Amino acid sequence: MQYRFLIHISYAYGIPIGKPLEAEILRRGYAVRWFVEEDETLSHLSGSETVLPGVKEVIQYDPHIVLCASNTVPDFFPGIKVQVFHGFSVGKRAENIGHFRIRGLFDLYCTQGPSTTGKFEELAKEHGHFEVVETGWSKVDPLFPLDKTVKSEKPAVLVSSTFTPRLSLAHSNDVFNEIKRLSSSGKYQWMVVLHPKMDEAIVRKFKNIQSEHLSFHDTVDLIPLFKKADIMLADTTSAIYEFLLQEKPVVTYRNNRPGNHLYNIINPEEIGMAIESVLQNPDDLILKIKGFIAEMHPYTDGKSSERIVDTCVDFYENKEKYVSGRKPLNIIRKMQARLKHHYYRF
Repeated sequence: MQYRFLIHISYAYGIPIGKPLEAEILRRGYAVRWFVEEDETLSHLSGSETVLPGVKEVIQYDPHIVLCASNTVPDFFPGIKVQVFHGFSVGKRAENIGHFRIRGLFDLYCTQGPSTTGKFEELAKEHGHFEVVETGWSKVDPLFPLDKTVKSEKPAVLVSSTFTPRLSLAHSNDVFNEIKRLSSSGKYQWMVVLHPKMDEAIVRKFKNIQSEHLSFHDTVDLIPLFKKADIMLADTTSAIYEFLLQEKPVVTYRNNRPGNHLYNIINPEEIGMAIESVLQNPDDLILKIKGFIAEMHPYTDGKSSERIVDTCVDFYENKEKYVSGRKPLNIIRKMQARLKHHYYRF
């Protein structure tokens, strides 16, 4: 059967989640289109994607399967709705309003690893209108196989920050000044990448301190930077968990869920010491990171996109064996989606 897939994203960070899925769908000879909620996101696409400009075109395309790297999806889109997630669960908000919030819009959840699969399976039993299958996450497929070669004599530090002000190291003047001071020594090679929704004034600050020892990267494709970096300095951004999959250490600044797989610090003046520590004595920390990976995302074959597509096709062909319950009415969400997209049929 010639399945028709739709990749549904909102913000630019959804693009690197969709691209491995697009490649796998095309490899199989199936059809694939994109639907982008936010106009600004369009400028980040490569131009090779086939983007449907509006709801009318989505209805005409009539997808069998909608892959969603976003929290919501219009209920009136044809096809089964599959949640493939736009990040790992990092505890920015309470579970019931964050990663594990059930909005009554999805038929299938393709989970990333045991640490989230179990919770979603409990929720599936409670709600009865969706199925859960653990597949791994498409975004990290390009990370594998891992590159274990030594890159250079000068260690590379990747700085990454969430845009949420209360959790963001980039919003701290003291952290900024410490990064500026440390980079001027030339001891490390610094690379800075910020969330695409980061305040423009903060972006300018980091761009203004670029030098031969520090570079700013305006990109949503983080994996090439992950591969170049030896360690990461971050806060509570979900990029931490993508980086950890390489079995490389992460120094976090005031992380709101600091497990033993992270080297967490409280004060900006600790940054230099923390970096030196994880570079000199990483063995115990790496062992803890490996244990964390086994629960979060144990798939190292780079084939999560294959598993997602396989799962979606099987679910589409055998829906009756998976889900027996009906989705909630969701009147408010349905009205919100119709108002946003100027679609008023029920």
